[in-house]
Amino acid sequence: MSTSTAPATAAVGTPVPPLFDNCPIEAIMTMIIELMDRLTTHNDNIPLSHANLTRFHSRAVPGISVSDYVRRIVKYASIEKAVVLLVLVYIDRICDLHNTFTISSLTSHRFLISALTAGSKAVSDIYCTNTHFAKVGGITLQELNLLEVEFCTMMHWRLACNHSLLQQYYVNLVRTSPSFYLDEQGGVPAVV
Repeated sequence: MSTSTAPATAAVGTPVPPLFDNCPIEAIMTMIIELMDRLTTHNDNIPLSHANLTRFHSRAVPGISVSDYVRRIVKYASIEKAVVLLVLVYIDRICDLHNTFTISSLTSHRFLISALTAGSKAVSDIYCTNTHFAKVGGITLQELNLLEVEFCTMMHWRLACNHSLLQQYYVNLVRTSPSFYLDEQGGVPAVV
């Protein structure tokens, strides 16, 4: 009697460690950018009406890609990986609280600069000034201040997040990524 088993399918993509603390920020950014791209592709098909316009809507799609924008902010504002992951928590929270809000080509950039600015203040011991964030984000200080207040108000000022929730979001992010998979053996962190 034979007890043959099907060969295990090899995981596709680059392995990342099971804990987000050990994952390179470049890998986390890449996965979030992939997710943002999927969200904007889907949500750009939703008709825009006056009723669902927010302060986060741009008049036109910005000339910089989401990928370049995220990488620019993370690099020049020294954003920590927990803050980058926090963007996912914020997307869920704001969409739960405001069911007409969507991440689209018109909202993603302004949402990101607001989320990364507020998130840095919520969880980082050291963070940049709004003047610096505005310069890095390519908007005026006045506009960033208005966006940040609108963001915090829409979030009901619930900006903090515990480590275990960030870890859950990380695991789910990796599981939905077409480019990465969890290295359950806990090998060497991915280099992207």
